[in-house]
Amino acid sequence: MMHSASRNPCCIIFLLFLFCACKQADTKREKYPTIIDKIQAKSAHYDGVSISSNPYISEETIAVIEKGHHFLIPARKNRVALRTCAICHSKPLPEMRGEGLKRAHWNIDLHHADSKTMRCTTCHDPGNPAQLRSLTGNPIDFNKSYRLCSQCHAEQFEDWAGGAHGKSAGGWAPPRVSMTCVNCHNPHAPRFGSRWPTWYNTRKAVERK
Repeated sequence: MMHSASRNPCCIIFLLFLFCACKQADTKREKYPTIIDKIQAKSAHYDGVSISSNPYISEETIAVIEKGHHFLIPARKNRVALRTCAICHSKPLPEMRGEGLKRAHWNIDLHHADSKTMRCTTCHDPGNPAQLRSLTGNPIDFNKSYRLCSQCHAEQFEDWAGGAHGKSAGGWAPPRVSMTCVNCHNPHAPRFGSRWPTWYNTRKAVERK
């Protein structure tokens, strides 16, 4: 059987093709062990153009480590500081309740979960409004508000920490810069509204001309 197969020109051609393909694959593997090695090698003679994401990082960022992944996220606390909670919250929330008190945060309508499940103090510490808190009452920094989301959205958090969920704010090479949950989702109403497909808007724009 082997003797007849070795005489078949088709078998010989197929075996030669298979040998060359394997040899080529081995050569590629030896040349570029990882994708980072390949990027660096291909970018070596690009007239000093860096493959780093650093030039694309426009906002102030902080370094975090989640699920063993090292990456950068936009800082949030500096934005919160522009609207200091202490201006109104000079004392704990229970002490501020009373007749004639102007309703606060009138522009926020909570559409995150059932009203029996979630309210303002589910995430905000009533004793210290400038700080967030977990479901177990532990403090959470505003810069790491994604840890609040991870309590109920564990799968999305796993994907986000690994880089599979969320928007990238940097370039296509390390260091990785990822938007956090609140950069894309309104924490008080996180569901995205329905939208028309892009082609519909494009077609309407053409029709208006």
